[in-house]
Amino acid sequence: QVQLVESGGGSVQSGGSLRLSCEVAGLSSNDYCVGWFRQSPGKEREEVAVMARYAGTAYADLVKGRFAISQDKEKHTFDLQMNSLKPETPAMCYCATSHAWVCNPRPKFPYWGEGTQVTVSS
Repeated sequence: QVQLVESGGGSVQSGGSLRLSCEVAGLSSNDYCVGWFRQSPGKEREEVAVMARYAGTAYADLVKGRFAISQDKEKHTFDLQMNSLKPETPAMCYCATSHAWVCNPRPKFPYWGEGTQVTVSS
């Protein structure tokens, strides 16, 4: 059974940083395309960043240059470092994994964590 657990969310002031972490258990490989997504109330879930070991990383335009996705194979975790955060509607951030070796084209993400809330105040 695949399980993902996010941690690291919280409240921060505009310009601050947060680091989200996703611990993955039960997946047959650490090399699949993984990603971080966020969803604000009343809005659709949107992709923030994805990565695959042999296929690099990709970021949403709004976060390029400020966010960084990384992976720790030994710890079976992948993180999202968020810098220069901007004030916006609170969002739930979710991590997800696929069974694809690459992120292009975007694969289906059948496994999701329960989310961690991020709030950025002005």
